[in-house]
Amino acid sequence: MSQTKRANRAAPKSGDGGQAEAVDYPTAGSTGFLVRAANRAFQRALEERITLRGVTPGQWYFLRVLWEQDGLNQRELSGLVGMTEPTTVVALNSMEKAKLIRRQRSTSDKRKVHIFLTQKGKRLRGVMLPLAREVNDIAGQGVSAEDNAAMRRALAQMIDNLEMGKGRGRA
Repeated sequence: MSQTKRANRAAPKSGDGGQAEAVDYPTAGSTGFLVRAANRAFQRALEERITLRGVTPGQWYFLRVLWEQDGLNQRELSGLVGMTEPTTVVALNSMEKAKLIRRQRSTSDKRKVHIFLTQKGKRLRGVMLPLAREVNDIAGQGVSAEDNAAMRRALAQMIDNLEMGKGRGRA
């Protein structure tokens, strides 16, 4: 049985009286399921392109943020990328080894370490961002600019809703 057919099967749900009640919620009607599938497709397409240029998927997200805000401290960078601090340390170690970043301790607060792109890391921007644009362009084929803009607005609102706790603990 295919994954989609399995996911579309009715799942039993306990109702009053202990009898199972059929629940119908096909994957095609689930925004979360579709966003996850789209994310995985985007990730695969991007990974195929960036790994050929020596950048790992783990490094990509940090580069993407640092190209816009170089010099963030490690905690800020971790938050913007959405990674735990231990995961950030591992990624930054590999980036430092690849000479993409350098770390610099804060002069005002010795506990903070700021992350700066090296020239090599900065040069990658001109090579890598066109690859990300290419993936987005391929994904957007057959979708109007207006629909694409509306989708981005809707996704941004959904992210805000879920991150503000509106999606937590409610059944």
